[in-house]
Order: sequence, then C-alpha cells, then structure tokens
Amino acid sequence: MSRATQDGAAKTNYSVGRLLFIGLLFHIVFIGSVFDCYFTSPVVHGMEGFQMQKAEAKRLVLVVGDGLRADLLFNKNPFPKIKDSPEFVAPYLRSIMERRGAFGISHTRVPTESRPGHVAIIGGMYEDVSAVTKGWKTNPVDFDSVFNQSSTTFSFGSPDILPMFARGAVPGRVLEWSYDSEEEDFTKDAVLFRNATTDPVLNAKLRSDKVVFFLHLLGLDTTGHSYRPHSTEYMRNIQAVDKIVQRTEEILREFYNDDETSYIFTADHGMSVIGNHGDGHPDCTRTPLIAWGKGIRGPLPDTIPSSHDDYSKLWGVNYLYRRDVEQADIAVLMSALIGASWPVNSVGVLPDVDPDRPGYLESRLGEKTLAEAALVNAKMILEQYRVKHELKKAHTLFYKPYPPLESGHIPNRLQKLEHIESLISASDWYNSRKVSHNLINETLTGLHYLQTYDRTLLRIIVTFAHLGWMLYASLHIIRPLDKPSFTRSPGVFRFAPLTIAIVSSIVFFVQRSPWSYYFYVSFPTYFWSQFIRQGVPYLSTPGIRSQVLAGLRSSPVHLLLVVSALLGLAAFCLFMHRFRQLGYTHRVIWSLGSLILANSWILEKNGRAVFCRLPSRSLVAWYTLFGICTLFPFVPVDRSESAFFIATGGLTFWAIAQYAEFFVLAEVKDTFGMEVKGKLEKKYTFQVRSHLTPSLKARLIARQKLSILLITVTSVYSSISLQWKLGLPVVARILNWALLVIPSLLPYILPIPKHTTSSKLLMYFLGFAPCFIILSLSVEGLFFVTYSAVLLCWVVSEKIMKYPQLLFGQDGVGDVRLALAFLFFVHLGFFGIGNSFVNRSFYLEPVYRLIPVFSPFSMATLLIYKLLAPYVMLSIILAYLNHALKLPPFSLLLVSLCMSDVMTLMFFYRVRDTGSWLQIGESMTFFFMSSLLFLFSAGMSALGEWLMKETIETKFERFVAVGFGEGGGAVKQNAIGNGSEGTSDLYVKIKN
Repeated sequence: MSRATQDGAAKTNYSVGRLLFIGLLFHIVFIGSVFDCYFTSPVVHGMEGFQMQKAEAKRLVLVVGDGLRADLLFNKNPFPKIKDSPEFVAPYLRSIMERRGAFGISHTRVPTESRPGHVAIIGGMYEDVSAVTKGWKTNPVDFDSVFNQSSTTFSFGSPDILPMFARGAVPGRVLEWSYDSEEEDFTKDAVLFRNATTDPVLNAKLRSDKVVFFLHLLGLDTTGHSYRPHSTEYMRNIQAVDKIVQRTEEILREFYNDDETSYIFTADHGMSVIGNHGDGHPDCTRTPLIAWGKGIRGPLPDTIPSSHDDYSKLWGVNYLYRRDVEQADIAVLMSALIGASWPVNSVGVLPDVDPDRPGYLESRLGEKTLAEAALVNAKMILEQYRVKHELKKAHTLFYKPYPPLESGHIPNRLQKLEHIESLISASDWYNSRKVSHNLINETLTGLHYLQTYDRTLLRIIVTFAHLGWMLYASLHIIRPLDKPSFTRSPGVFRFAPLTIAIVSSIVFFVQRSPWSYYFYVSFPTYFWSQFIRQGVPYLSTPGIRSQVLAGLRSSPVHLLLVVSALLGLAAFCLFMHRFRQLGYTHRVIWSLGSLILANSWILEKNGRAVFCRLPSRSLVAWYTLFGICTLFPFVPVDRSESAFFIATGGLTFWAIAQYAEFFVLAEVKDTFGMEVKGKLEKKYTFQVRSHLTPSLKARLIARQKLSILLITVTSVYSSISLQWKLGLPVVARILNWALLVIPSLLPYILPIPKHTTSSKLLMYFLGFAPCFIILSLSVEGLFFVTYSAVLLCWVVSEKIMKYPQLLFGQDGVGDVRLALAFLFFVHLGFFGIGNSFVNRSFYLEPVYRLIPVFSPFSMATLLIYKLLAPYVMLSIILAYLNHALKLPPFSLLLVSLCMSDVMTLMFFYRVRDTGSWLQIGESMTFFFMSSLLFLFSAGMSALGEWLMKETIETKFERFVAVGFGEGGGAVKQNAIGNGSEGTSDLYVKIKN
C-alpha cells in the first residue's frame, strides 16, 4: 500500500467516492438476491378450489394469543419466582387439555412476527421472508384464506391484524371490530385493553353455516414487550386470556344453544426471555395449540414411544398424547371442520392425513371422512403444483419437469390420484390415507423443486458478481490506468462481458424473470469488463511478466518458497475468515480477538523495538483497556435493566469530560524536543497552541458536562418509574428528548472555525454520550467508553510503529494487519454487546423512556442510531489514522472490502431453506450481517473523512509521542538505528 503525502497528491484516474457508491449500491441490490434465490413468494393464482362434502361443525372460533409462549401456558408452576403464583396459570384451558380436547405445539417459521404468523394460521401458507417488510396495518393479504372462504367472519381485536385480512377478502365477508391504535401504550397493563363495541350483525348471518369468529388478543404481546414474559404482568395476562376464552364459550353456548361450535386456541409466535421476537429461537417458534368442541377428538393416552420430550415433561400431562403440527396445518384443520373450501394457496397438511399418528378430528362418519379429507388435501396441493408447472413450462427455455410427478405418458400425479380414489371406493381407508400422505410429501417436494428452479443460475451470477467486485475494488489499489506503460486489452476481450449480459437479458425476457435479475447480471458485467480492460493488461505488461518468469526460473528453491508463501497466505486468509465466522455464533471469539490485537505489535520489528521501550504507565493503560474490552462479549445478551450501570456509564462519561477539560480543550503550551544524529544534527522545538478561544471552550465543555449529568438523572428516574409501573411522566419524556437531541447536535451546529484532532474526537465522543445513557439497558455506556478508548490507543500505537516507515518511506506487512484490525473493530462494534440474532440484541425497555406509545418506525430509528454510534467513532478514527500514517484516503477500507466479501459469499452459500427454523433464521442473519456491517463501514468511512476534513493537525500531533509521554525516546532510538539520508529532508519539511 503506497503512502502519499497529504499535500499535492498526484492526479489519478480513480475516484474512491465513485467506488464506494458503486459498492454500496451493489451490496444493497445483492442483499435481495438471497430472497430471489432462497425465499421467493410461493403465491400463484388460477387454482381450482376443493372442500369436504360434509362439515363437522357449523361454526368455528379462532382465538390467537399474540406473543404467547407455549411453556408458560402448559407448564406446572411456570412462574416460580412470583410469590403465590398458581400451579396452573390458565386453569380453564388446562381442564380442556385434560378432559375434552387435543393439544400440542404449533411450530412457526421465521420471521416470528405477527403478519407471517397470522398468514400461516389463517392462509395456510408461509409468506416469503421479505413479506415482513410489507408491514401489518395497511397491506392486504393477496392470497386466499379461511376467512375468505367462510360465509362470514366476525373478527375482534388489534387494528394491526384485522384490516389485513378484511381488505384482502371478498367485500363484506370479513367484519371487524377493533380499538384505536393510540391505546397500544406499553407503559400500562395490557389487561386494561377492552373492546367496548356491540355486535350489529344480522341474526341471519350469525346463524348461517361456515361462520368464523376470530379473537385476536394483543395483550400478551404488549405486556411481554414492556415487562418481559416471566413477569407478574405477563402471568396476569395469561389468566385474563384464560377467562376470555371461558367467557367466549359461555356466550356462544347461550346464544346458539347447541354443540355445533369448534374452538382453536393458538399463538402467532412466542417470545424471548427479554421480550422480543422475530428470530428463529425456540422460545419464539414454539406456540401452544389446543382444539376442542364439535368435530375435535378428546384426549388420548400417550403412545409408545412417548410423544413427549424434555420440553414437555414440565407440563405434567405425560400420560396424554401430544400432537405437534406445523403452523400452516391449522388453516386446513379449520377448513375441514366447517366444510369450507380450503385456501387455494395453502401448503398445510391436515394432521389426520398420516394414518400412523392420531390427528385432531373426530369425524361423524369415521375413517371414511378422514380418507376423503386426505384426498382433498392431496388434490389441493397438487393443484398448486399443476399451475406452477404449467407456468414454468410455458416461460422457461429447455425446461426440465419434476420426474416423480411428470414421468410417463400419463403424468404420475394423475395416476396416483386415480389409485387413491380406487382405494377409497374399495373402503381401504388406511392405505388410501397412506398413499395420500406420500403423494402430499412428493408434491411438496415438487413445489420446492419449481420454487428453486432458478437457484443454480442465481448462485452462479452472485458468485461472479462478488468475485468481480473484489477484482474491481483491487483496481483502485494497484491503479493500472495511472501507470505510464499501461496499454488497453484487445477489443474482443473487452466486449465479452457485455455479450454475456445481452444474451442473459434476452433469456430473462423470454422467461419473464423478475426485474431484479437484470440488475444482478449488470453488476458482474461491469466489474469483469473493467478488470479485463484494466487489470489483465497490467498483469500482462512485459515488466511484471519478466519479473515473475525470472523469479520462477532462478532456482527450484525460489519456486518452492513462492509456492509456500502463496499457500501460507491462502491458509491464513481462510483461517481468518473461519475465525470471523465462528465469531457470529460464539461471541467469546471476539474476546480472543481483543487479546490477539493487544499483542499484535510482536509481529512487527518496529513494534517490538518501540513497545519494549514504552514507559510502564503506557503499557498498563494499553493492556488494561484491552483487558476490559475482552469482558464485554461474556456479558449475557439476555440481561436485565440496571439503573446502577446506567448511572455508572453516565458518570464515566462525565469524568472523561472533566479530565479532558485540562488536557484537550485547555490552552496547551508544551515543548517537544527530539535529537537525531545523522548527517544533520540539530534540535527542533515546536510550540503548540489551541485554536479555540477560552470562552468558547468553556461553554462547549460546560454544556456537554451539564447535559451528561442531567440525562443520567432523567434516565435513571425514567427507568425506575417504568419498572415500578408508574408510567413515564410527561416532563421526564420532554427532558429526555431535549437532552438526547440537543447535545448530539452540538458537534455539528457550534460555529467553531478550527479544531485540533483531539478536540474534535472529544466533541464527537461526548456528542454520543446521551445516546448511550438514555438508550442503555445496563453496560452499553461502559462498552462505548471502552471501545472508543481502545480505538484511540490503536491509533497511537500504529503511529508509533509506523514512524520509521514514515521516516524512510518503507512499506511493511503491517498494512495487512491494519486492514484485519479494522475488520475486527467493525465486528466488535456490534458483537461487543449484541449477538447474531439482531432482534434479540435490541432491547425495548430503554426506548420506552422516549416513546411509551406503540410506534415501530420511531423505535427502530432510535435503535439504529444507537447501533451506528460506535461506527461513527470508528470512521473518525480511521480517517485520522489514514491521515497520520500518510495513507491514501480510504486505503484501509479498500483492502478490507476486498477481503470481506469472501466471507459474505461463503455465508450466501450457507443460507438454508430447510431444516429447523433456528438454522434457517441463523443462516439468513449471518448473510445479512456480513453484508450490512461493511455497508456501514463504507458509509461511515466516507462520513469520517467528511467529519475530519477541517481538522488542524499541529506539528506536535505529527509526532507519535502524543499520549505516551516518554515514547519519543523509543522513536528516537529506532530512528538512530536506521539512519538514512531521507532523515534531514523530513526534518526540513517539518521545520518549514
């Protein structure tokens, strides 16, 4: 990595800003590739509907306890830490499980959010994962549902869910009653939420067949977010839900005076121990399912082997059979109960299809009805396959159908349907269900085959795109266009990528591929065309080619050394990528990384020479800070709110501001002398004075210190008030907002004409202090202090170790180490206090100190601001480091970007759409984080250069002894031992 002076940089044909913009656009676009490759929408239209000939019940009641964990409903003594808590928190539902109903676990899929969960329950299908970005309130469901196939659906509950299905159904078929969204106050008990509306629906509609009642109970979700699921409030809300279910059944029995009602009780998702959801953790994916009433079987004795596992041993019903289902299976179960047409987009499998396991139905006509239901289930899923197969066949060049269902003169799927019907005609109920079950599994596999038909092509495009990006970024490091001997490559090679792009676009147009495919192919076309145009001619120049050939021909030993070095470099890169991959699942890896970085100076000769001569206080400070840094990855992610640590963090910020008042913003008059023996023996003395007037400095530091103290007090007060369930006082809320916004804007709005590096670093650091106090759950403020201090120590140490190279113009392998250190700090900025499951790392309790009313986008904005704060400090430090070491702007970032996309590509191939939902969610999270962390890096690096562009670096600060006291002696000794004619020239420049 060549070093350039800060003055009069040579004109270049390369723009780093343009590279960063292209890289930003590239990564944003290709984040969507994981959805097109692994999670495309399964919705198609034009299918024929199927239904049971006879209904089991006239009406159905669906009750969804939003955010209800299965274990806290089913367990005996689920709240042992709460005094006088009951043995069974929901006695009515418990009695149904034990005496007159069927129960089990409904396994959800990621993302474990309200919209995807309700779509699976009511629509019988799993939206593609990107559907969570569609929102909840205004976007209708664009596929079929149980509600749409009912005669009338009466829905009661949250305004977030009800409009979604009402607007997507036949007009007038889904009626809704909901409360105002302003009532979703997280600081009040959700038990107080009530629906005071009356039912104006005509008596004829109420008494018709195929009626559905839908009760969406949001209280558990809101209570879990604000008080966490193991709280007294959550327990009371489960009790309230239990009473609502009991009262609902009593009202319907009184009104209808019959036993023609079926009941389904479940949840859309669970909740983590810290009150969040969205990821694939088992606490979020396991939800309860209880069914009873007309057409539902009663409890059965457990089987051998047992249907229970370690998770359900605490339920206390090991003697009863537990029947688990997938969440989408609930929709077809409801359709079978009321005799409505099954949702045409459903992929649910009726639990009673499998003849070897008890299901949920107790049919009036016995096994015959179950066999017919299995056939309807098979026809419904086969119809989806038929439509998708015909669409793919009509628009795909060289289409290859799915052999198990399409082979033979008459497609196998049709032959198997005829076979099932013949078995039913022969009253062979068991075998008909068995064949139907096998056909359903084959058809689901066929749907997956069609769904992933283009996956191989997309993987090839994504691979070439990322490899092309790394090669394109490397051009901005070697800069071949700036070489005097550069010659262009032959035209035939330059137009090869463009030809491939044109042919690909024609294929995409014929196949009616998504518009995103055109973007995917455009990026690798551009990257590879630029590399062929610039990189290939550069590598083929006579000078480089002759040097390589001469080296290889010199001796076998030399060839062996070259090969060994290349293999060693490859092995080292693979090790570092694997090291970082492990860090995504094991946060302790980043503690080990801190220890490695703390001792990385051993790898360089200059580092060993300098660090061995540092004063003891500098070494103690160095290792103490890195030692503290290693502790944070050990802090549990599922931690509790702590007013003590919030106050400690605030006082730490204040102490640093108090300390810095004397050493950074005060008038500095210091003398730094350095004697160098060589051709020129002189002693140079430099006077350094601050560029800020005393009055302006005093006002600046006073405002920062006062705001830190005030926001610490208000944050602690707000935290205690919310913990004691007193709500958030209006005055505290106003003060919290004012103390967060105003100090954060001070570094940008104060009219300070000139800044030293130290004063600017301090100002930005204190500007983020309110964020890490008011939005801190416990130790986040202390982490930000440590993280910033370690970054500052890193800069100072690099200046010390690189000083001889600045003297004599030498480049070393330390440049690679610098890039790796930068990558480490990028990851540490997140993993220091978070983990790979982003949702579980974002706590909502601190946000309630500012926004007590439900506002997801405002809350997300605050959390993202807190997430970005460490990266802003890293960007400022990186800009300062580039300037101090005379590196070209963004040079470390360019090397890091070339290295980082290797891991991004590896994570792309590890994304899964099968297996446990924990594995699926985890694989997606890794890919997103690997891409987004370096999008942050690129944007933050550009921001850092902009924030530090008007910084005045004094001659005193150019010497690496700043902050290390007697460190100058080591530099002096090292310089003397490496005498060079360039020394006098350097000092002439410094003197002038």
